[in-house]
Amino acid sequence: MIRVLVISLLLAASVLAQPRPVIGIGGIVHETNTFNPKKTTLADFETGIGGAKGTLRGQEILTLSANANNTTAGFMEGARKHGLELYPTVVAGPQTIGMVLDTAFNQLTEELITGLKKAPKLDGILLFLHGTMVAESYPHADAEVVRRVRKAFGDKIPLIVVHDFHANVSEEIVKLTTILITCKECPHLDAKDRGVDAARLMAGVVSGKIKPVQHIVKPPMLLNILFHNTYTAPLKPVTDASKAAEKANPKVLIASIPGGYQYADIPAMGPSVIVVTDNDPALARSEAERLGNLLWGLRNQLVFKAPDAAEAVRMAMNNGKFPVALMDAGDNIGGGSAGDSTYVLSELIKQKADGWVVAISDPSAVRGAIKAGVGGDFDMPVGGKTDNLHGDSVRIKGRVKGIYDGKWVERAVRHGGGRYWDMGVSAVIEVEGSSADSPKLVLLTPKRTIPFSIGQLTSVGIRPEDMKILVAKGTVAPRAAYEPVSARIITVDSGGVTGMNPKRFQYKHVRPGLFGM
Repeated sequence: MIRVLVISLLLAASVLAQPRPVIGIGGIVHETNTFNPKKTTLADFETGIGGAKGTLRGQEILTLSANANNTTAGFMEGARKHGLELYPTVVAGPQTIGMVLDTAFNQLTEELITGLKKAPKLDGILLFLHGTMVAESYPHADAEVVRRVRKAFGDKIPLIVVHDFHANVSEEIVKLTTILITCKECPHLDAKDRGVDAARLMAGVVSGKIKPVQHIVKPPMLLNILFHNTYTAPLKPVTDASKAAEKANPKVLIASIPGGYQYADIPAMGPSVIVVTDNDPALARSEAERLGNLLWGLRNQLVFKAPDAAEAVRMAMNNGKFPVALMDAGDNIGGGSAGDSTYVLSELIKQKADGWVVAISDPSAVRGAIKAGVGGDFDMPVGGKTDNLHGDSVRIKGRVKGIYDGKWVERAVRHGGGRYWDMGVSAVIEVEGSSADSPKLVLLTPKRTIPFSIGQLTSVGIRPEDMKILVAKGTVAPRAAYEPVSARIITVDSGGVTGMNPKRFQYKHVRPGLFGM
């Protein structure tokens, strides 16, 4: 009996003594709007979403992601659950801008690979790549990152990539990766979950328990961003079908249906279906084709129609129940716009609306407000200063209601999983004609701040429930924050570099004949 106990203890100690698989993690995250003329520099990568630190290196990747709900936090949680040791390198990710300069792309990719090479021994690599990065010389820059990693580490090392829901996925990157996963949901409330999935599947690969194969299908269509909400029809049934496929057959390891990103003029633009199975290529193909047919079958429900700024403001004013949130889609900061569009602001003033708030990124106006001081008079042109795509500047008269540090913590799970926000020292202007019960407010920020969090308003003393009209510079992503406080959401077909109507743009490189173009 004692001998059996000793042997059992020795075996247990042997198992405990086994080193955990070492998995390198990193990423270069960029959603490139090729219609935005402003090129993305290396310095731009230092400022991330929400004004947080953009490029994280080494241990700070794990430290600053510990309390987040993003994909890296998912890598960490999955590693704890499945006995992996993470080796962090670099995660670089700015706000969405225009094409990435080759110098920035090459330097960051080299830093990523050099960091991975510093690991004593890697058993696998997990990367978070947005899936829509375009560099000057590389239309599908995410695939180029993976190609270079493969060249540095060989074809045998397991390499799992997680993409955003808006990824433009190519056959090339599917061939280069062991497994490719994308967010299932938009708004992206599942970013952390997909990181957990990636770590779980990596554990299965390195242990030899699974042998993944994958297949991609790309229906010949543009899935307009107007229809990217996966929590409602028409897209929800297809998203649900991808989840059901994983539950129905244990050989289906994971199924992804990214909606694509229509502001990247590249051949891979458009939605995709990627199905990963356990050593069953025929099943991967058949399931990808089945889900692809479901997506293609939606096309007659995807007819683009949305009110312009004038009509949307009229609809909001006459709604009866408040507040109404207007999604200023043409100035979708998360999609690469300037954040200083004035189309909706102009209509609010022109139509004499009251009880509204609009955020405008305008550093010079912020400086003017700070100079005037709290309670001081404000009289300056606001917005429309970045380019000629987002409307003319609007002269705003009023008083400086408050000046704030622009920082807050988002504790709820919101689009992308970001937690720490910093829009810079900001000012709230109470516009001439306001009343105590129905103020007209312009929130001036020095930084383009994506409205993924309602904290953008509450952190500067604005109670959304007390307003009639809330303007958010986005399309679908802000819904996670704005739906809980809004009686209605109206998506506005406003002008700008992220206008929803593809006919506003001249495409040169997308596949010909795509439905919805």
